[in-house]
Amino acid sequence: MVLESFQVGEGDVPTVLLHGFLGSGRNLRSLANAWSAADPRRRFLLPDLTGHGASPVPSPSADLFTVARDVVETARAQGFTGALDWVGHSLGGRVSLAASLHVPESVARVSLLDIAPGPVPFDLSDSGMVLGILLQAPSRAANRKDMRAELSGRGLSDGLTDWLLMNLVTEADGVRWRFDRQALAELHARVNGMDLWVALERPDHPPMRCVRGGRSRYVSDAEAARMEAAGCPVTTLPDAGHFVHVDTAKELLEWLLRG
Repeated sequence: MVLESFQVGEGDVPTVLLHGFLGSGRNLRSLANAWSAADPRRRFLLPDLTGHGASPVPSPSADLFTVARDVVETARAQGFTGALDWVGHSLGGRVSLAASLHVPESVARVSLLDIAPGPVPFDLSDSGMVLGILLQAPSRAANRKDMRAELSGRGLSDGLTDWLLMNLVTEADGVRWRFDRQALAELHARVNGMDLWVALERPDHPPMRCVRGGRSRYVSDAEAARMEAAGCPVTTLPDAGHFVHVDTAKELLEWLLRG
């Protein structure tokens, strides 16, 4: 499946930037622009992952391997050849690990942005909470203001509400969600439940590294130690939460450029 995507940069080092659950490629545009300016050797592909943004709805059996294959198919369709550098936030990081197992010839290295390889407990997943509220919201509204009121009235913060509203499509009679919320809910359960430790703990894995937010719970100290022992160095950005690319954009870029 070929995904909706856009590109940044014109270099010859192919790099895919993958967003988190309920996001879209646009979430990482600022990071791509800053990284491209600092390292013109790179050419970035920013897809809307399967079921997200303007990309097609996933099949009922879709899992992390399905999404990884879709990213590779999209990259090839866009002229990205050879092994790619994979950089993924949250879900995007898990897709990158799945790619290293399922399409290893397409993976040169993996950079994980605040995510560990193990299954993500539901009570840890911010996306699970947000998805529950999203499923309660109406499918359509007269305008963005009305939909914003629907979400904030169900307890979402202003920041999360505005982030979700990026997924609205404006039509003649109002606004609607761009994605299939139920299909995403089903995909969420499958992708969060998968254990990907084998991707790190096999002896022949490609180079991997991880950055975590000091205020985030997604990569525990125990998980960080286990990742380090498997040859995946972990760096902590003390002032960042889960959205490391938003909270500490400058520090994250410095970390990425060291690779």
